[in-house]
Amino acid sequence: MTAPALVMLAHGSCEHRVTEVTHRLRVGLQSLRPELEVNAAFIDQCPPTATQVVSQLVARGSEEIVFVPLHLTSAIDHDPTIDEVIAKLRASHPDTKFAVAHPIGPEARLLNVLDSRLRQALAANHVTELDGLVLSAAGPTDVRGAALLARRARQWGAHHRLTCVTALSEEPGAGVGPAIAGLRDQGRRHIAVGSFYLTADVFFDAQARQALRHGAVAVSGPIGADDTVLDAVLARYSFAAMDLLDLDETASASLRDTDLAVMGL
Repeated sequence: MTAPALVMLAHGSCEHRVTEVTHRLRVGLQSLRPELEVNAAFIDQCPPTATQVVSQLVARGSEEIVFVPLHLTSAIDHDPTIDEVIAKLRASHPDTKFAVAHPIGPEARLLNVLDSRLRQALAANHVTELDGLVLSAAGPTDVRGAALLARRARQWGAHHRLTCVTALSEEPGAGVGPAIAGLRDQGRRHIAVGSFYLTADVFFDAQARQALRHGAVAVSGPIGADDTVLDAVLARYSFAAMDLLDLDETASASLRDTDLAVMGL
């Protein structure tokens, strides 16, 4: 039996920094799992769109397709736009089975990548002293994702024995500027920002500029096409593919709950 095709879904942007990371992930996954049909598609108008990718897959004989949203902050819910896209695809390809995986979410393992990116930024800026951290991430997020982000901030801060707060780019009053100001009110002066973004998109750019305006000593680069992200995508794909099997609803739900427990979600 042929495994379902894997399609990573990202928000489209014709800005090369965004598309480059997504395509690097595609190439990396295809290298890791050459037996799989691995593709990347964009939710917005940047090509290739999900419609274009699915049409090509169906033409090549794919009967089952699993979508994995490339979102680092939502743990359970995905962008409502994805539901609209899937509904249109089901109508256009009634003989094809589709499943949507949970987003990547705030994986604990990504903190190691965040550390690496921040160390690079600290070295580049010759920073030798820190007394505060900000975990900057894209919003909005679901309730579970928000709770996990707060937990990741506590874990990251505890690892470095520093106070760490979160800053969501689309949540009013919770951007990186107010987060830095709050740490300064506590008497902290050497504050660095870890960027929990997959790519250097417009939200990352805006938060980085705001952080530097508010006196951050360093701002890390985004997570990028790291092997940890590849592992997370494959894990989400594997469990979502189970929904395409002929299991009864109770067994399928039990498997999904086990998946969340194993991944710490």
